[in-house]
Amino acid sequence: MALKDTCKKLKTLLDEINQDMPKAEAGNKAAAQRVRKHTIAFAKVAKVFRKESVKAASGEKKAATKRKAPAKSKVASKKPVAKKATKARKPATKKRVTKRRVARKAK
Repeated sequence: MALKDTCKKLKTLLDEINQDMPKAEAGNKAAAQRVRKHTIAFAKVAKVFRKESVKAASGEKKAATKRKAPAKSKVASKKPVAKKATKARKPATKKRVTKRRVARKAK
C-alpha cells in the first residue's frame, strides 16, 4: 500500500469505530463486536502505516544527503595491526554431583 492509501484506510476504520461506539456503549452487543473487529484491523493498518512512514522519511533523508565522498588515495600509509592477546582458558571445573545423579548411578 502507498502511504496515502494507508491514511485513507485508517480514516475509514476510525469513522466506522466512531459510528458503532455510541451503540456499543448503550449495550448493543453486535455493535461492540464490530468495534472490537475494527480496532484489530486499525492496529494492523497502523503498523503498516508506521513502516511506510519510516521508510518514506528515510528515503527523503537519503535523497537529501546523497553526495559522493571524495575518493581516498590508495597509497595511504598502512599501520601494522597488533594481534590481540588471547586470554588463558580457565581449567574445566568438575560438575557438581546432585542427588539425582547419585540415585541414577546406584541403579
